[in-house]
Parts: sequence; C-alpha cells; structure tokens
Amino acid sequence: MLPCADLDETLAFYKTLGFEVTYEQTKPYLYGAVRRGSFDLHFYSPPKDVDARALASRCLIMVDDVATYHREFTAALRSHYGKIPAKGTPRITRFREGQSRFTIVDPTGTSVLYVQRDEPTDLEYGGSKELTGLAKVVDNARILRDFKNDDKAASRVLKVGLARFGPDAPAVDRVRALAALAEIASAKNEPERSREYLTELQKIELSDEDRTLVAKDIQSVENVQKWQ
Repeated sequence: MLPCADLDETLAFYKTLGFEVTYEQTKPYLYGAVRRGSFDLHFYSPPKDVDARALASRCLIMVDDVATYHREFTAALRSHYGKIPAKGTPRITRFREGQSRFTIVDPTGTSVLYVQRDEPTDLEYGGSKELTGLAKVVDNARILRDFKNDDKAASRVLKVGLARFGPDAPAVDRVRALAALAEIASAKNEPERSREYLTELQKIELSDEDRTLVAKDIQSVENVQKWQ
C-alpha cells in the first residue's frame, strides 16, 4: 500500500495516466485502488500526525515495453497539464533511447519505477573498467542522470571531467559530455546555458564516422527541448 496526502488528487492523477479506479473509500478511513493492465496500486491515508509526503514510498513495476509506457504517459501528462511536468510533484523523469527504466512521481511524492522486464542482469552501473578518462566520466554521469535521476550530480561530474580530461580527450567524448550538459540544462529550463554548451559542441571538428557515433547524444538534447 502506498501513502497519499489527498486521495481525490491521487486518484485523479492516475486516471490521467490511463488507470481505472477500482476502489474508493472515505469512511472509516481513506483508501483507494487503481488498475492498469495487469497491475494494481493501492493507496491509504496515514494517521493525521504523519505527513504522507515525508514517507517517501516507492514501488516497482516490471513491464514488457517500457518505452511505450513512457511515451503514453508523457502524452497524457502534456495533454492534461499543457506541458510535461519534469520538476516537483507530480512529475515524470526523462527517457532516452536505450534506457530500461523511468520514474513517475505522484502528487504525494511517491515514486513508481517502471522497469523493462528483460533489463540486462549484468547492467553496468557506470565507471566501466573498460573506459578511461572523459569516456569513463560520461559513463558515470549517465548512471547519475538516467538511473539515479540526479541531474545536479551528473552535471557536476561532467564539468569536473571536462576540466580535467577535456583538452586531451577524443572529439567524440567531448561532444558527448557537452551534449549531456546541454540536455541537463534544457531539462532544468536553462535554455541560454544549454545553447552555450551546444555552441561549444558545434566548434568541435568531427569526421562523418564520429557524427554517426554522437547522433543519438545530440538528438537527446533536441528531445528534451521539446518538453519545454
């Protein structure tokens, strides 16, 4: 069971995401349930002296096609709110091609993590031993950004990495680091800073092969800009 600060608000939010309300009770205590497909979520109201928002609850949902869920939820939230809520509560985390998970945070602050059922069991959580220098930094930032939803830490790691390894790093690694910084800046609604990173990125000379390698990184920046 997941806590909720306001049952009506909570149920309305999940209905926006395409869930069906299957149960709703107001006396002798608040309780509600929603269902989408083969999974159900149940909500309760904690005692009056307990702040539901402070309970920081989480749950995990395994799905067969995580990208489709993110696409459908994003469209529903944009339609309802007029934009994609990416900060505060409620919100949805970003999703990049190749990711295997994302998070929905409901109005109470409860996190519902959607994970691809066949996510690799040997998934490398950053800092791969096969990588060095700036490439390893970008890999660490990827985990902070995509799996821990910590844009602030990812940005800090990238800035330090560029200062330390940037001058001698391969062009592809520098572009990926700058593209990641531009993406984070866009997600934080800092368009001017994002443009600064992109301008610096565009000054880097790339071969046709290199451009192919970084195409998805640059596309991710454009995808996030569409959220604004």
